[in-house]
Amino acid sequence: MYVNHPNITLPDDNDTVVWKYLDLSKFLDMLLSQQLFMSRSDKFEDQYEGTFSEPTFEEIKKIAANNPKFLDYYKSHREKVVISSWHINEYESFAMWQIFTQNTEGLAIQTTIGRLKEALQPERQTEQYIGAVNYIDYKKEFIPFEDTFFPFLFKRKSFQYEREIRIISDVSANGMKIDNGLKVDVNLNQLIEKIYIHPKSENWYKNLVIQLVSKLGFDFEIEKSDLESDILI
Repeated sequence: MYVNHPNITLPDDNDTVVWKYLDLSKFLDMLLSQQLFMSRSDKFEDQYEGTFSEPTFEEIKKIAANNPKFLDYYKSHREKVVISSWHINEYESFAMWQIFTQNTEGLAIQTTIGRLKEALQPERQTEQYIGAVNYIDYKKEFIPFEDTFFPFLFKRKSFQYEREIRIISDVSANGMKIDNGLKVDVNLNQLIEKIYIHPKSENWYKNLVIQLVSKLGFDFEIEKSDLESDILI
């Protein structure tokens, strides 16, 4: 269930458009389970996920000098936080297609921040928060640590192109053991506003996606991306 968090910033406009680029196998898993997969924070490719910038780490080391468990907590906490990443953009992103779909058989889910919030309402075991990622210089800039979510809402400037919005859950209080991630219940009809098919895909692939979606009982608007449409010259 989505819960508002006073320390987590998010665009004020619920109609802000967000995207998720993924492969067909992950999309079908979402439809079949009617759940959204959230990855354990320390399983991301970026090894800095959930860690601190250098200035912040120096401050934490001072505190941990008299309380070693303080630093141990932050190290182990990464195993208790799960994340689902979304891209904020009014339009499709060619770069996102290239990075997050492995071949021409990928697709993109288009939705809004408001729909994300509503789609998470069926989940009852865990609470979800939604926040915008801040991009900073990890060698110079400070990450606040008054809130345990802050390390997961900052990334290095080299990832700025991602323009990321995150759904975050902390399962520490639930006593759950998380392996690679966690699936949470979602209302898919609320979550998915529109589906875009990979711009380099063949027509048969679009037809296949339409048939699969229909057989599973959904009626999403589906169209092929026009990023690779014929030039006019």
